[in-house]
Amino acid sequence: MVFCSTCQNTVRTALLLRSLGLAAIPLNGQMTQNKRLAALTKFKAKSRSILISTDVASRGLDIPHVDVVVNFDIPTHSKDYIHRVGRTARAGRAGIAITLVSQYDVELYQRIEHLIGKKLPLYKTEENQVMVLTTRVAEAQRMAKIDLKEILSNDKKGGKKRKGGEGEDDDMEGSTGIRKRIKFSKNNKQNKNKKKFGGKKK
Repeated sequence: MVFCSTCQNTVRTALLLRSLGLAAIPLNGQMTQNKRLAALTKFKAKSRSILISTDVASRGLDIPHVDVVVNFDIPTHSKDYIHRVGRTARAGRAGIAITLVSQYDVELYQRIEHLIGKKLPLYKTEENQVMVLTTRVAEAQRMAKIDLKEILSNDKKGGKKRKGGEGEDDDMEGSTGIRKRIKFSKNNKQNKNKKKFGGKKK
């Protein structure tokens, strides 16, 4: 499982990983209930090996076979870290939790260490191995950006499906949280009673 901070980032990261040949699927709080259940079913059935999620999947879900949790975006609340990493190593199984930390995340990282009462181990990376993948990842990022624009465009138009029908691309349709706006006519009585509703993004 890979945790991201925003709904759009779950989709972008899933597209990026797919461009690299990895079977990833997004899950976020702005997807319909049916889309969320479909994503979970595919992940549980192992037809998708990577679930990219917001904190909507950090608790309350029974997913027994999670071997690795990656915090792609570090959680802003330290307790969310505990819930996220608790998705792995369940029922006596082994598991690994990895958190990616930039120079801007040091304070959040230190808060997590303070909460759990210990220093987290540092995973050393080999720069030479990382540099070999740079070109391939940059191309995958470019492709993900193009695909995300297409999905956003399709979602705005009312979820028009891509050519080819059901398939991997269908996992992404309707996963960005774009909602159709309901237009009221001037003569409509409901227009007087319109209210703005704000949802908390997960």
